[in-house]
This record gives sequence, C-alpha cells and structure tokens, in this order.
Amino acid sequence: MAGELLGTRLRHLVEVLDGDVAAAYPALGLGGGFRPRFTPVVRALAAGGPASIRDLAATLGVTHSAASQTVAQMVRQDLVVTEAGADARRRIVRLTAKAEALLPALEREWAATVAAVTAFEAELAYPLGRLVEEALAALERTPLRDRIAAALEEAHGDSAPPGP
Repeated sequence: MAGELLGTRLRHLVEVLDGDVAAAYPALGLGGGFRPRFTPVVRALAAGGPASIRDLAATLGVTHSAASQTVAQMVRQDLVVTEAGADARRRIVRLTAKAEALLPALEREWAATVAAVTAFEAELAYPLGRLVEEALAALERTPLRDRIAAALEEAHGDSAPPGP
C-alpha cells in the first residue's frame, strides 16, 4: 500500500474509531449531537477554565482552524459560549451549564475509552499512539511537502515546473 492510500486509510480509521465512541454515547446519556471531537475540548475547559481558541488549540495539539471549527459546532449545541477577550480579536471559550452537567458521563466514557484503546493497542504489532507520535515528530522534522518536492526533483531532475 505504501503511500498511495495512506491518507484515505487514516481518515477511515478515524471515522471508525469516532463512530464506535459515538455509538457508546446514548447509553451514557450523551446523545443529541454530542460528537467525540467535543470531549477533549470539554475536558480541557473543565480542567483549566475558560480559554482562548488559540490556547485550546495548543492544549489539544490541533490547528487553530480545527479548534475554531469544533468550538463553532459546540456553540450550536449550546455546550460552550464565546466572548470577547481583553483583545477584541481573541475569543474566550467557556463551558455552559449544559456541558458541565455532562461531565460525570464524559469522565465515565473517557475512562472506558482509555481502557478500550489500551486493549486495542495490545492487539497491534506496534502501539498506534506511539506510532502516531513518531509520525508527527518525523513530519515536524521534515514536512511531507518537502518530501514530495524532493521526490519530484529526484524523479524529474531540473525539469520540474517551478512552484508558486
């Protein structure tokens, strides 16, 4: 398979994992549009209090854009509210009473998910979490775009079209 379907397979893996986590939500009283991507945001805000979207992104290890999109979805679900920070460009995110009421169920779900992931990883040749961390570190050292450019240069020498 090498790289030809890697992105597609990784997206499918995330969809399967998220779908299975979401399937456990109704038994915990977490239905009504609650999504797995909301849990880390709720947990971060519950632990650290209100935070800017930039700070949430850094805490969660995601891009500002991804954090902003998740927060916007959570605002629509009445799980968080945003308000202007000291700098009008910064938005501060705060949990609503609705989200705070979900915390006991989310803690039970989180503990069960951690246990399930640990058992899942025990079935694999390499722990998936460690492999993902190694992959992210390798891409931080040399981004995929640089690797693609090098492969193009190697394949085509100087005949590659100039970049933008």
